[in-house]
Amino acid sequence: MRIPEVVIGGVKTACLSRAGLATLMLADCLEARAAKRAPKLVFSVNGHSMARAAREAEFRRVYEEADLIHADGQPVVLASRLLTRTPIPERSATTDFFHDAAKTAAARGLSFYLLGASESVNARCAAEMERLYPGLRIAGRRDGYFARQDEAGICAGINASRADVVWVGLGLPLEQSFCVRNKHRLNAGWLVTCGGCFDFAAGDYARAPFWMREFGLEWLFRVIREPRRLFWRYMLTNPRALYLMLTQSRASPA
Repeated sequence: MRIPEVVIGGVKTACLSRAGLATLMLADCLEARAAKRAPKLVFSVNGHSMARAAREAEFRRVYEEADLIHADGQPVVLASRLLTRTPIPERSATTDFFHDAAKTAAARGLSFYLLGASESVNARCAAEMERLYPGLRIAGRRDGYFARQDEAGICAGINASRADVVWVGLGLPLEQSFCVRNKHRLNAGWLVTCGGCFDFAAGDYARAPFWMREFGLEWLFRVIREPRRLFWRYMLTNPRALYLMLTQSRASPA
C-alpha cells in the first residue's frame, strides 16, 4: 500500500489522518503476524527533530531509515497547507495517537509493549491505558534505563511477549537509534518512537489548551511550564525549523 507523502522542511511526511494512521497500524500488524517480517519503523516529525536532522548527519541517516514519518507538530501540518498542494489532513501528535492506537488495539486484539521512562511512570502508564481501554493487552513493559549491551536481552523479552506494537520512549535521538539498531532482532508489526508519551498518559505532564495546539503553540506552553529545561531548545530549533519549512517544502515525487 503506497502512502501519500509530502516533503516538509526536507522531511518526507505521511499525508495521513490519525484514523488513517491507526488503520495502517492494524493492517501492518496483522500482515506481520502472518509474514513474520521485521517491524516497520514509525517515527514522527516536529520542529525539534526537523532541525536536528538538518544539523546532524548521523541523526539524519538514522531518521531516514523510518518506513513512515508522521506529523507530530502542528506547524508541520500548517506548512503543508500553506506551501504545498498536498496538505497533511491533520496533526497526529504522538500523545493523541497513542490513545487512537489503543482504541484500535483493544477492539481488534493487538497488543502493546511499552519501553521507556522510569519504572514508576512506565507502570502507571500501563495501568492507566488498561483502565481507559478495557480489552487492551499490555504484553510487556520495561523502563528506559539500560545499557546498550542489554539490548539483545530486551529484544528477546519483547519477542517472547509477542507484542504487535512496540512503543519506544527513550527521547530523541536515543529512541530512533534504538529502533534502527534493533529492527531486525524484533518480530513486532510496528516499532514506534514516542518521546515523553508515557509521562503524559500517566498524568505527569499536562497538555496545552486546545487553541494553542491548533495554532502550533504547544511548544510555548511547554516552555512556560519548564523554562529551565526547554527555553534554549526551542529558541535554537524553532527559527531553524521555520527556515527549513519555508525553503524545503514541496510535494513528494511519485
